[in-house]
Amino acid sequence: MMFRLSLFLLLLPCSSYSILLGWVESPGYPMGYLPHASLNWSRCAPKGQTISIRLIHLDLENSQDCENDAVKIFSNGNLIDVLCGKKEYEELQEMVNPLLFSSPGGCLTLLFHSDYSNTKRHTGFRGFYTLQDFNECEDQNNECTHFCHNFIGGYHCSCRHGYYLAEDNHTCTVSCNEDLSGLKRGEISSPSWPGTYAENAKCKYSLSVEEHLQLELHFSEDFDVEQSSDGPCIDELKIETYSETLGPFCGNKPPPSPLLTHSSQIQIDFTSDGFGTNKGFKLNFKTRDKVCRSVVTSNSNVTPLKEEYHRGESVTVKCLLGYAVNSEEIEGMLTEYETTCQSTGVWMPSYPCEIVDCGLPDIKDHSLLQVVNPDDQDTKYNSQITFHCSSQYYTLEGDETYTCNANGEWVSVDGGAELPKCKEVCGMPQKELLNAGRILGGENAKLGEIPWQLLIKYPTRGGASLINDQWAVTAAHVVEGQHKDAFVIYGGLVNARNSDTLPRIPIDKIILHPGYSTMSSSTTPKNYDNDIALIKFSSKVNLGPNLLPICLPEVNRGVNENEQGTVSGWGATITITGRNRTISPHLQYVSIPVNSLTECMDTPLSNSNEAMTFTNNMFCAGEKGKDSCHGDSGGPFIVPMLSSGGPYYLIGIVSWGENCLGGDIKGKKKGYYTKVENYVNWIKTTIQDN
Repeated sequence: MMFRLSLFLLLLPCSSYSILLGWVESPGYPMGYLPHASLNWSRCAPKGQTISIRLIHLDLENSQDCENDAVKIFSNGNLIDVLCGKKEYEELQEMVNPLLFSSPGGCLTLLFHSDYSNTKRHTGFRGFYTLQDFNECEDQNNECTHFCHNFIGGYHCSCRHGYYLAEDNHTCTVSCNEDLSGLKRGEISSPSWPGTYAENAKCKYSLSVEEHLQLELHFSEDFDVEQSSDGPCIDELKIETYSETLGPFCGNKPPPSPLLTHSSQIQIDFTSDGFGTNKGFKLNFKTRDKVCRSVVTSNSNVTPLKEEYHRGESVTVKCLLGYAVNSEEIEGMLTEYETTCQSTGVWMPSYPCEIVDCGLPDIKDHSLLQVVNPDDQDTKYNSQITFHCSSQYYTLEGDETYTCNANGEWVSVDGGAELPKCKEVCGMPQKELLNAGRILGGENAKLGEIPWQLLIKYPTRGGASLINDQWAVTAAHVVEGQHKDAFVIYGGLVNARNSDTLPRIPIDKIILHPGYSTMSSSTTPKNYDNDIALIKFSSKVNLGPNLLPICLPEVNRGVNENEQGTVSGWGATITITGRNRTISPHLQYVSIPVNSLTECMDTPLSNSNEAMTFTNNMFCAGEKGKDSCHGDSGGPFIVPMLSSGGPYYLIGIVSWGENCLGGDIKGKKKGYYTKVENYVNWIKTTIQDN
């Protein structure tokens, strides 16, 4: 028994902190382990200690890479050794055991297994495990800046004379905080001046004098604060005032002397790291009356300009271009103001000059106008925004890009402040006619081929033309004498029988041309001069492929003889024999030429056998068997003729004519149309005023 105990003591490490915990051995040791034997052993050390295994015997089946029988040891899950075969005690002590230990507070795991057979019986392995105190002071990461003291399960730090342990319990620093408030003269220096200043210093020197005074600092030329070779400060000196931070200062060049702080209260901060042999700094402080500096506020200029100003002196502050005063005390945009230097060294009043911000433009009254990606737009001075129309049936009228100017307004390239507008795309049907039919017995128009054509169903059958998303134009005689609420008008259709399935367009007002009158007398024949009227809808219609406006012509464009145009409507048609007439349920169209002025002046007779009146506000058009007819009144005559390619223009409105269904349809037919170019200015003015 005495011999065995002596052997245990010899096997323990020399450290007086080692504690024997127990043994670990293979199953059946020392009689030998059986096939398919296994062992899973694991132990953990407390914080500040390690656990180790020391093998005293190893006799396992030997195999390549220890594939058959093996002992595997892990530290915190990481494999540290694989053992098999037979090893002598000395080899275990020198080559194996020094590796078998955990990290501080870590765990060791030992796994043993044997395979299905052995050529001879092996005794196995045996070892003991111990706890050892980990000497943290030998760890370079212990973070003690001065002295480290190890104890079982941990360590603590201590400091040299003149230092104290900081709150982190690792860093040794000096006590160099000092409140010098009330002193008007004095001296401040880095710790240990003129010797090397202490490492890990965090010094704060507080100075405070009367409000009308400022502190003036004079630095010694012997200035030495550690600086890196590429410029940035390693250790640093900073001066904090109520309004700014001066520094950091480092290197061998002292701050400018005298250094005017323009403040009656300052804090001088000096910090150093844990390395270096620099001397530090020394300064003398005193007071002087406060003065005002030449900068009242950023982004501005002052007049007159001097280096400093004394109490009672005034200047004019002018914000830089694109900047303005931002204050709740001031209404509107102010770009300059007067201010006076106070005894406290501050300017009163003092308003900041901030960059002008136009904000996103107010486009709530501009239907369909939108800013491209408004969330990504910068709205400050000189920034730009881009507009677009949210519908493909509108195009932007005006500049696309606007710039925020110095007055806080969005202006176009030419300086205009009026925002662009979304104007309806006119005269461009989504579908084009493949061939031109005839109103009198012709082919039907397909939906979307004449999208500006409107149907007036009641109280008088007629047509109208959409000229923008809230206005239409028709013949005055179609709407005269009727209340707006009596009219039933539709758009976006070709089959009048299906009109009741569509919503009618509500009417806000009907405006007849002031020069229109059909009255006749014994000396004055019936007159359709100025036969034009405007219809305003109660709200804007939704434009689409089946409902689009027609373009208005240029003023004084002229209507040329033999110019081919297209007239359309739901008016009367006749059979091929010319004997029966009917109101067409389907929208029809015909392409006809403009007649000569001579032919137009040869007017038909009215029902009272009076000659109808032809004026310069009219033109006539038609040819054999082709003409507008009853029920087409108010409808459009457009150029060029359909199937020619747009844009198409409204040059005429179906007004009056001879009996289109009487006589031989092979004979010459002509209808009379209101010449729209003579009324473009009236149309635009009326729309603008209403």
